[in-house]
Parts: sequence; C-alpha cells; structure tokens
Amino acid sequence: MDIVKSAAANARYVIAQVNSNMPRTMGDSFIHVNKIDALVPCDQPVIEVPVPEADETLQQIGRNIARLVDDGSTIECGIGRIPQALAESLRNKSELGIHTEMFGDWIIDLIECGAITCTKKTINNGKVVASFCMGSRRLYDYIDNNPFFEFHPTEYVNDPYLISQHDKMVGINMGLEVDLTGQVCSDSLGYQFYSGFGGQVDFIRGAARSRGGKAIIALPSTARDGEVSRIVPHLTEGAGVVTTRGDVHYVVTEYGVAYLHGKSIRERVLALVQIAHPKFRKELLQAAKAHHYVEQDQIEMAWEEVRYPEELERYDTLRDGTQIFFRPVKPTDEPALSEMLYSLSRKSVRYRYFTHTKTFPHKDVQQVTNIDYENDLAIVGVVPGPGGEEEIVAIAQYFLSPDSQSAEVAFIVQDEWQKKGMGSFLLDYLTATARERGVQQFYATVLPDNKAMLQIFYNSGYRVQTEYDGEAYHIRYDITGSDAE
Repeated sequence: MDIVKSAAANARYVIAQVNSNMPRTMGDSFIHVNKIDALVPCDQPVIEVPVPEADETLQQIGRNIARLVDDGSTIECGIGRIPQALAESLRNKSELGIHTEMFGDWIIDLIECGAITCTKKTINNGKVVASFCMGSRRLYDYIDNNPFFEFHPTEYVNDPYLISQHDKMVGINMGLEVDLTGQVCSDSLGYQFYSGFGGQVDFIRGAARSRGGKAIIALPSTARDGEVSRIVPHLTEGAGVVTTRGDVHYVVTEYGVAYLHGKSIRERVLALVQIAHPKFRKELLQAAKAHHYVEQDQIEMAWEEVRYPEELERYDTLRDGTQIFFRPVKPTDEPALSEMLYSLSRKSVRYRYFTHTKTFPHKDVQQVTNIDYENDLAIVGVVPGPGGEEEIVAIAQYFLSPDSQSAEVAFIVQDEWQKKGMGSFLLDYLTATARERGVQQFYATVLPDNKAMLQIFYNSGYRVQTEYDGEAYHIRYDITGSDAE
C-alpha cells in the first residue's frame, strides 16, 4: 500500500500497471476502477528478496530484544537480517500482535507456530496491520486474499497517535551508528545517504507513549567485519540524526541492552560503553573522559579479558510470591546501587559496614560495580522500577582471597525487602557459583545482634564454625559438599 493510494487520490492522471503475479491484499488498499485513467497489462515476476540468514551476532541481538517483548505485545519490526533473527527468539511468546510499516518472511513462521494471534491488540484486533511487505514468493502467496492481513496507507499505519493507542506497543528499529549521548543515525554513512529515515521516529515516539510500550533501536556493535565500532564518541561528519537523544529509550547490540531514557550523559555513556564491542570500550571511555562526559577516575577494565557471565542470570520467587531477577552486577548499576545504599536504615548500614557511615561516594561504589567476575563476584536482586528501569533491592558479594580458595561473603538487602527469604536465595546463589569455580570455603564477619544474618548461615546446610572475639562473630565453613550437614 505504502503511499500509492494517497498519491493516486491526489494525482491528475493515474496509470495502473496490472500484473496477475501481484498478491491481492485486504484492508484499505483498493482504488475504484473509475479513478484510473489508463490500465496497462504487464505480467512479470514480482521482485523477491531472499530470506536472510542470521549469524550468531544477529541471533544474540534477537535474543536480547526478545527479552524486552512481553506476551501480548504488539510489535513493529521491518525487513532484514535483524527482524529475521528476532523472529527465531519470539517463537515461545504468546498472543503477539503486529502493527508495522513493513514486514518480511519472518512473520509466517510466527503465525504458524501460534506466537502471533493479534487477539490482544487494542486497535484492529485480530488483524496484522501493515503498509507494505517484501520477501519471497512464499510470502506473497501467503498474504494473497488472506483476511488476517490488512494493508493501510502509510499515513494511517505510521500515525504516532494511532501507534500509541496500542497497549504494550514495541517499536523495533535499526540504527547505523549511535554516539555516546544517544543520538542515532540510521539513514546515512557520513554524507552518503544509505536509506530514508522511514517511519523510525513515528514508531519510536508512538511506542514511547504507549501504555507499557517500549521503543528499541537495534544494531550490531561493529561494522566492516569488526574493524569499526557502531557506538562512537561522535557521529560521523555529515551523518544525520534521525532519532534524537531525547527520543531514545532502549539500544540493543549483541552485548546487551542499554536503557537511556531519562538518564544523565554520564549514565548514558556507561550504558553504551557496556554494549559496545569489548575491543572498542577503552577508547570510547577515554573519549568520554576527554569530553568530560564521565569522571576522570572512572575505572577502566581490561574489557577484552572480562566477560559478563550471562549464564548466571536467573529468576526466583520469594516467600510472598514476588518474582526477583538475580544477575551479576554491571558497571551501569552504580546509580541504582547508590540509590539503594542511601535508602538503607542506619541499622542495615551498620550490619554491613560496621559503622554509621552516611555517604557512599562514587569512588567507592564503582569499585563494587566494576569487577572481573572471577576473583570478585557481586549478584544483585532487581525489580522493575517506576520508569521502566531496574531497581536494585539486594546485593551479595564474594571476594576471593589471594593465593587461596577461600572467599569472604557479604550481603545487603533493602529494608523493605528483608524477611522474605532474599538472603537465603543470595547465599545459595553465591555458594553454587563459587563451588563450580573451585572455591572451597566461605567466611564472613557478622555483628552479634544481626541475628537474621547469623541464622541464614546456620541454615545453609553446612557445618559452620563460629568464633566470637568480643565484638563480632567470625564464620567459616567448607562449601565443597564434604562438610555439609
């Protein structure tokens, strides 16, 4: 449909090329024969686009995007390798809807496996709505006279107000490069135009206004066979800003998800550096320091040697039925961790730090969030925050002693989340991880009036050795299994 109907309605003279190989589509896609001045028969093959194959990088991008898509969401996603890769990761979703400017072959498998039903759509319920599609002959045959599909003019499909009326609207668009402040170029390579900007801004803004909606920019972390980073200190000269830094919400690469909306420049930089390719992270952070986007003492890790252990991510359910997401800490967690630390009661602070400290400065907190995940490991418990960001409600750490297989453990649980079994979950989590990595012993120091923490250790299932020095209990036990009760 695209802009054809609108053009025909406004043209002085309308010529229709009639091709029997074209699919006939439903929706607002008909022009009355009396509005046509000339009919030209011209049967020829319809242009086909082969189904793209997704490599591991694109498959990982697809998996990262899929984690942001809830059951019952309505999706906008176009054509190309990333949409095709994303479809593979959406097969286990349910009751998805489609409202998109365009689509490709990926839609067929998602319909046939039952992931796409359009039954939860707020508008055009029960229908796939689009403006055009491009793909294989299989796709054209699939949509031919298929009432499940409705094609509408672009001014309808791309209307941000209409888009925003879909609950859980997820707009997924592609970028060519993103600078450290969040500006997105998606239509040009410097001064050379690569494509048009299309409906990207329409869907980004429409999804952002949707109830439960998510606006996503996706791109591989590198280009030119890994020679250049797509996350850059500044956009290439001549590059156009299609999506402004004020409109960006989520940026996704194969290395993770950066949530930028409402964030400071420093927070944006750290989030984008963490999803850049590891070999470019150092120079990106150094450029950010040169531009005074981040503090000069911001820790620089050996990122090519440090791997975020994604396999340690997991969901658990607390005693009261609340679901908590546990995962390794990230450098971008510093603001959220600081917020949690400042929210603690005086008693909770004393139990953890053995003092009544009132400040948690950047230089100290970043030591917790910038770790190697091997000698030091920190696990955070997170819940969704009011603005869509993650809120940290607990953290557990172990620190491997030099030249030994013993590790010190420590916990903090936000006051309102205490007495729900969080501490026991975190201890079990750390114990299982440490044991797999060859750690043999845990030890900790606990104040005598911190009875809840003492009870967690005593209920751990291990033979706990306790010594009291008059001020605190010193706890030690074997976690290999040979000393379990």
